[in-house]
Amino acid sequence: MANSILAEMGRYLNETVNILEDGQRELAVGLETGSLSRTSCPGPLQGDGQNVANIFHLVQDLMCADTEENDEQNHNRLQNMGKQGHMALLGHCLTAYLSVLSKDRFRKLTTRILSDTTLWLCRLFRYENSSAFFHEDDREGLVRVCRLVLHTLYEDYASEGYAAFSSAQPIVYQSASSRPGLGQHICNQLGLPLSSLCTVPCNTVFGSQHQMDVALLEKLIKEDMDAGKLPLLLIANAGHFSVDRAYRLGRLKVLCEQYSMWLHVEGVSLATLALDHVSSSVKRAINCDSMTLTLGPWLGLPAVPAITLYRHEDPALSLTAGLTSSQPVEKLRPLPLWLSLQYLGNDGIVQKIRHATDLSKRLMERLQTVPSIKTLVENDVSSPEVLFRFSQETSSEDFNDLVKGCCTEDKDIMDTFNRWLGERLAQLVPISGVDVEELEDDGTCVRFNPLMTAAVLGTQQSDVEVLVEKLLELVPVLSSTLCLREDFRREVQRHSPFLSHIEDFNWPGLGIVRYNPQWFGEVLEEKQIQEVEKMNCELIKTLQEQETNISFSSGPDYGTASGRIFVGMVTDELNISKLVNTIAALGREIEENGKLFENMAEVVQRGILEAELQLQKDIEKRILEEGLLRQLPVVSSVLNWFSPVETSVKGRTFNLTDGSLDSSEPTYSTKAQTSALHLPDTPTTLPKRLPDLGTAIDSVRESEETAMEECSAASMPTAATTTNPFPPTSPTLLKKQCPSPPSVDADKSHVGPIMQEDISLTSAEGHMDLTAR
Repeated sequence: MANSILAEMGRYLNETVNILEDGQRELAVGLETGSLSRTSCPGPLQGDGQNVANIFHLVQDLMCADTEENDEQNHNRLQNMGKQGHMALLGHCLTAYLSVLSKDRFRKLTTRILSDTTLWLCRLFRYENSSAFFHEDDREGLVRVCRLVLHTLYEDYASEGYAAFSSAQPIVYQSASSRPGLGQHICNQLGLPLSSLCTVPCNTVFGSQHQMDVALLEKLIKEDMDAGKLPLLLIANAGHFSVDRAYRLGRLKVLCEQYSMWLHVEGVSLATLALDHVSSSVKRAINCDSMTLTLGPWLGLPAVPAITLYRHEDPALSLTAGLTSSQPVEKLRPLPLWLSLQYLGNDGIVQKIRHATDLSKRLMERLQTVPSIKTLVENDVSSPEVLFRFSQETSSEDFNDLVKGCCTEDKDIMDTFNRWLGERLAQLVPISGVDVEELEDDGTCVRFNPLMTAAVLGTQQSDVEVLVEKLLELVPVLSSTLCLREDFRREVQRHSPFLSHIEDFNWPGLGIVRYNPQWFGEVLEEKQIQEVEKMNCELIKTLQEQETNISFSSGPDYGTASGRIFVGMVTDELNISKLVNTIAALGREIEENGKLFENMAEVVQRGILEAELQLQKDIEKRILEEGLLRQLPVVSSVLNWFSPVETSVKGRTFNLTDGSLDSSEPTYSTKAQTSALHLPDTPTTLPKRLPDLGTAIDSVRESEETAMEECSAASMPTAATTTNPFPPTSPTLLKKQCPSPPSVDADKSHVGPIMQEDISLTSAEGHMDLTAR
């Protein structure tokens, strides 16, 4: 019965993994083609339920939708589980199944799993005769150990609680290079005040500046004891979140024994305890009272617990402190790790850790040949972590001339450049797993920690070579940009007040510049500020259209400043003077174009207003000539029937060239003549039906054409005097040649003032026709 259930469970697990892996492959294709458009909107719970396949596909869709919200790099960092990862997943499935066994079977099973896992880990990491506590949060083991020490040193702590500290306040010591928030988390979980946390600085004069100052630590312990306080626990680092190495663990252990303190060690360097050859500095960690191991990222195992190994002789106090538990779920927590360790075996575990240390060693060797790169960790053969940063200090003669004469940049500038370097390397070589680390003394640096990333990302030796190649391409760019920043600032100041240089140490590039129009001043109104921002945005677009390798942008996405031009990284081939002159010239061109449109709009507006006044006067004059009776709707129609009034359209034409306002009568006369010359022929059917009328029309047409030809021949000007193809004609001839414009009835004319929308504007050969409608 059990075999069939386990077989079915394994089958479901394989189906689930296959569905999810297929979904990740589809996601990779979708990211390349940009064809994914899934959504993860919540919906109601269906009444009839769903089958297992549909539920798995829903999980797949949710995973893909969550990945789409990030960029492509997050897809590259998806966990490559492998077979050992599948064993960990199977362990989680078995946990739910085994929890329903009978008490006797369950007790025997959990005892065996816990004993095996503890024994394997103790022998693997050389920490004999110890117990193990498995926990999800990698800080929880340290919290439980602190609680164990409190119960050991304060006998009444279990009954009186915080009141037991009235005799002597407990003090927890940690290094300044410890991971952020660790000490505060311990105080919050144990209910201790922050005054119970003492941070010990690192060395600043003698020894490594990344190691705890042991002499100062001893001085602080003596001062606390003289003040009636009780030293409780010391947290030492062996790598991780800092470059604090375990090179003084021997002295720290002697100091802890002298003052009856508990010594706890954590860090990635503890993984090298599983290797055959271990540095003496890390090997001293086996003498500490407890240590925390994180095998999940080290071995690429998903969702396996962290382990805290500790040595204590009283199992009752361990149970009181929560290091052991009788809960079924707590006892089955090491099951995924138990299965994964058996699948990998001792050799498989050691091989993964050795592979990570080999990657670090290879990168350390290659970095020694890269100019302007400074490593921050001693070249330890067993170190699984490498930290480096870009620096002006260089041993290469090829770059001495490049950095020679450069002014000493502030620490903020170097931190900004190194932050850009780390982010750029992470984009170019995502499989390397490099990230940016902030150190208190050295500033920003790039961290390569394959022990935490190689098993997950599948990093190989070839990836390290690619990382170094990209680094060799970026270092000259960083050096050139750093050296040209000062030249760029001086050249921009030379173009003042049209260009302004804005200093910003957080921008990784050549610098920031702003174009100022001629009316720019110290005090600007809101509208003027918007005009400056609009002008600079247009200048950025124009610069981006230029054929150059320099990046121009409006700044980082998280920034609040606008109206500035951010110039990115450059090479030493750049001509700074030419670049600044181009920015200034394009800015002036954009400003002049803006002035031309503003002046044209102003001239057109004045012409419209003047035309409105003149047309209003013409309408008033026409009303006076026609009389009051012709303005009445019904009476005007009767009067116009018996006594028509000849009226003409009197508009105004506006010349955009010289800004003059003229009458539109010549324009209408020209149009009328053109219409008369191109009158359509009379249909041939009309003369047949009315022969007398057809003959009359033909005679009139011949007389009109003869008169037009004589008039044109008599008054045709020379090419030197005018270019108008139509000569000026007398009113009598014009009246004879073309029909009069249609009359405007009094009931359809404007009586009130003419608005701007009542003006018809027609542009033709530099003229605008403004006519009352």
